[in-house]
Amino acid sequence: MREILTFGRYYKRKRRKRVRKVPLGLSGFTCPNIDGRVAKGGCTFCENESFAPNLARTKKFSLNPDSIDNPLLSKQLAEIDFQYRGTAAHYKALGYEEFLAYFQAFTNTYAPLDTLRRLYEHALAQENCIGLSIGTRSDSVTEEILDYLVDLSASHEVWIEYGIQSVFDETLERINRGHDSKNVEEWIKRSKDKGLQVCGHVIFGLPGETRDMMLSTVEKAIEWGIDAIKIHPLYVVKNTALAVEYQKGRFTPISQDEYIAVLVEAIKMLPPQMMVQRVSAGIGDSTLLAPAWCADKNAQLRAIRKALRNEGFIY
Repeated sequence: MREILTFGRYYKRKRRKRVRKVPLGLSGFTCPNIDGRVAKGGCTFCENESFAPNLARTKKFSLNPDSIDNPLLSKQLAEIDFQYRGTAAHYKALGYEEFLAYFQAFTNTYAPLDTLRRLYEHALAQENCIGLSIGTRSDSVTEEILDYLVDLSASHEVWIEYGIQSVFDETLERINRGHDSKNVEEWIKRSKDKGLQVCGHVIFGLPGETRDMMLSTVEKAIEWGIDAIKIHPLYVVKNTALAVEYQKGRFTPISQDEYIAVLVEAIKMLPPQMMVQRVSAGIGDSTLLAPAWCADKNAQLRAIRKALRNEGFIY
């Protein structure tokens, strides 16, 4: 049996300690695909202001790379304190010893570098924080930001996480992604050329995609040199453009059997040294429209682990 290199196994071997990510979501962050810089409305599967009228009526300050001032900085620093300390304390009680501050919600490089410096370094100053994992889009990074992350990586664990989703431009256009696959390839390769650790996010079950297309995305991501991968199924939540497609019968979510079958084939393609950070996703509340099997991530994982074990893998 071959052990899949999960996040936990990777850091247990590297640091001899149990390490976990602490997710952070900060006020003021948004996305160039929401604020109109590259597109409007956001990705079709993303719940955002364009499809939530109550939010759309609320005037809020949002950062972008050209913001002159950041009136939310003090609030953001306090949010890091509150979210990190509370979550880390919970994880510490479960036996975890060190943490990565995971800037997760929205696009976490979509702000002036001065703001990013303050936020990232404040997170790194938290107790037992050994590094950062920064979720972003390939159209929202710059050479200056990458160089700064390289400087941080000299003394900390630093990961940059790019949403690849698909390498097919027709899919990216259909989901209103706002950039093409060439843009993702370019910035992943630039990040790797600078020595940064890169995690790529891939979605299975996107509108119009076949099994072969999903596997081609994984194949390309491997070629681009990513160090880790996250794979998850596409699910439909309320207040999204995808929900409208689903309700009109224009989109059929991937079944659990189909998802697990293509996931197993994808895992077989990965180099043994590639970290697999995620293989499931879902949401267990009333906002989920479909598929029903995405309501229980624990059940997902049990089915996935069983299928992988049948093929000689331990997840």
